[in-house]
Amino acid sequence: MRFIILIFFFGTSNWVAAQKVGLVLSGGAAKGIAHVGVLKALEENGIPIDYIVGTSMGGIIGGCYAAGMSPDQIEQMVLSDHFLRLINGLPETGYNYYYHKSDETPQFLKLNLALDSTLNFRFNSSIASDVSLNFALAEKMAQASAISKNNFDSLFVPLRVVAADIFTQNEIVISKGLLSDALRATQTVPFFYNPIRVDGKYLFDGGVYNNFPVDIAAQQFKPDVIIGVNVSSKVYDEYPYDNDEKLISRSLLLLLLDKSDPSQLTERGIYIQPNLKGFTSFDFARAQSLVDSGYIQTLRQLDEIKSKIATRNLCEDVAAKRNAFTSRSVPFVFDQVTFQKFNSKQRIYIRKIFKTRKKGGELYYGDIKKGYFKLVSEDYFSNAYPRILYDSVKRKFNFELTRRPQQNFQVDFGGVIATRDISNIYLGFSLYNFNRTLTHAYVGFQTGSFYKSALLKVRKDFPYQFYIEPYLAFDSWDYLENDDLLKSSMSSHPPTVLRRINRKLGMRAGVPFRHSFKTTLNFEGFNNDDRYINGEIFTSTDKLDILQLKGYRAGLHLSSNTLNRKQYPSAGQAFNLAADYFNVKEYFTPGSTSVIPDYTTARYQWWRLKVSAEQYFGSSWFRPGYLVEAVFSDQPFFQNYYGTIINTPGFSPLQDSRTLILENFRSFNYVAAGVRNVFSFHNKIDFRLEGYLFKPFEYIRPNEDQDAITTDNIKSVFFCGTAGLVYHSPIGPVSLSLNYYDDDRNQVGVLMHIGFLLFNKHSLD
Repeated sequence: MRFIILIFFFGTSNWVAAQKVGLVLSGGAAKGIAHVGVLKALEENGIPIDYIVGTSMGGIIGGCYAAGMSPDQIEQMVLSDHFLRLINGLPETGYNYYYHKSDETPQFLKLNLALDSTLNFRFNSSIASDVSLNFALAEKMAQASAISKNNFDSLFVPLRVVAADIFTQNEIVISKGLLSDALRATQTVPFFYNPIRVDGKYLFDGGVYNNFPVDIAAQQFKPDVIIGVNVSSKVYDEYPYDNDEKLISRSLLLLLLDKSDPSQLTERGIYIQPNLKGFTSFDFARAQSLVDSGYIQTLRQLDEIKSKIATRNLCEDVAAKRNAFTSRSVPFVFDQVTFQKFNSKQRIYIRKIFKTRKKGGELYYGDIKKGYFKLVSEDYFSNAYPRILYDSVKRKFNFELTRRPQQNFQVDFGGVIATRDISNIYLGFSLYNFNRTLTHAYVGFQTGSFYKSALLKVRKDFPYQFYIEPYLAFDSWDYLENDDLLKSSMSSHPPTVLRRINRKLGMRAGVPFRHSFKTTLNFEGFNNDDRYINGEIFTSTDKLDILQLKGYRAGLHLSSNTLNRKQYPSAGQAFNLAADYFNVKEYFTPGSTSVIPDYTTARYQWWRLKVSAEQYFGSSWFRPGYLVEAVFSDQPFFQNYYGTIINTPGFSPLQDSRTLILENFRSFNYVAAGVRNVFSFHNKIDFRLEGYLFKPFEYIRPNEDQDAITTDNIKSVFFCGTAGLVYHSPIGPVSLSLNYYDDDRNQVGVLMHIGFLLFNKHSLD
């Protein structure tokens, strides 16, 4: 009898010890972050994880775990600002190089096209930048790939990643190769990210054909128990009549993904579906709540899990195994930078960015990272795909850049619709040519009742981080057409009679300064026309004054900008320091409202120093910021007051400041400062409360003869402020604001606009 009991005991013990558990993690975009909570709960309660199979975001989370990251480390990663920047296509803080940043335009939609030698176009379907994500995956998975020798069975936990070949309409199960390639391939949602080649094939998101790969886990690993975690809402066998109206907005995503089928799990399987109602596939900013949802649901099912899985792994044992795996990491030293599908002249250019030679010269990780982000800070190189390969013979890494299908032609669309008659549309075209140098030709147009512009420029970048940029521009502002649709009929103030034309031809030369600054040397010739009346009374028979300013400016500028948005930012900082010299000849033709009787000419020279800084703090719901600006100049007066004031440096802190002639906020010498408080109710909705003080050292006023004079009134301090809501939509900000200026003509205004309210700078700005 004792013998029979011993046989039963040892047989049962061996069965328990041999019990293997496979974990299947579905796709679901942002909702896949819930997988982190599941991993955390399983590991804390000693539930073994012997194999992992993942699709899309499930592949990313599962891949991180298989690479030796603990659930806590993965949680810290998805909760970080760095993770959000990756998802949004932004570089890691400290690697946002400003050198290639172009002047801001009202563009909200960009189409990348490939233009070949036969003038045929090929459309690029991706809408998201992947340059930061690609490098992050290569960086974080490089050590695991080196340790496992590119065999997924030799990772901390054996792994399978599911991708899709859309040409043959088959799922692809990846079990070897670079781990970063597999993870990048499995989350390539069609139309969102560009695909990459793995083993010679372009692969897409695995969720296209198998979003819940329970069958892959059963076939590849044959575990005793499968835990299937589904975060996808697409589980419908029949038409969802009760939810179709809510789901129709996600129809494209549902069309692209295979449904998750819980029935694939056997009776021994465990099905976990976190409660993700109220979450969307793009709620990456709600990562903590998503992690908690996965954690809580797993704890709710813990009794069921323990009843089917008798084996336990102590947390200490798992940690020791993980440490043993990660301790086999090798020094992150690079032997060389290699290239795929770049010609010899292009390779010379890129090597100089990385500061490497063809042979020899050890590179460290920091050098590689800096070189990569310097390169891709120019949009043209967003097609360069990075890989980090380990050479087991040399015991060093190689950094490889592969040229993906090239987009060398770009079309930009944009503009703004506003309740004041300052609406316009924008269209831009860019053409690139890359060989020994990178040439970027651009032409852009804006047109509306208030503002019209045309800009042609050609930037030529040399590999020694130096560029030249000749440009030709035309800008026109018609303030007479600047009506407020909400109050024009009730306004007691006459319209501003002013038409401005700015023609300029110039050249810029720039070099980087540190990683986030650039220095530019500017020379510009201009020919400006200003037509206006003196005073506020205007009749149709009045003849306008004509002030022509012809001359040139030369300047040296130092600038930086890491703001997260080109309008209504809430994070980052910007700085600009400009020293300019002006040499101008004035041609004044008096109109019928002028007291000056004769045509007059004069010659002027002056210098100007301008400095401005903007910065935001914090990362929670409240983000305070500031804006400071100062101008020092010896600029002279022109022939009359109004011709002087419109060509005087002005402070323009609010979104509509440049559409108004704010006489109290202009001076040759001034300081200004204010606060920009941003209250984030949602990751896309802000309430902004801003206030500014403007102190002119020379308060410019007209005398009885229409001359400009200055007063040194120490009490002349002016205030402006705004309060408003901003929704950051895919086509730009949607803003409703109440604006106030210490200005009799433009004191209080309500402005609503959709799109970016941006204009080119005047030559005297």
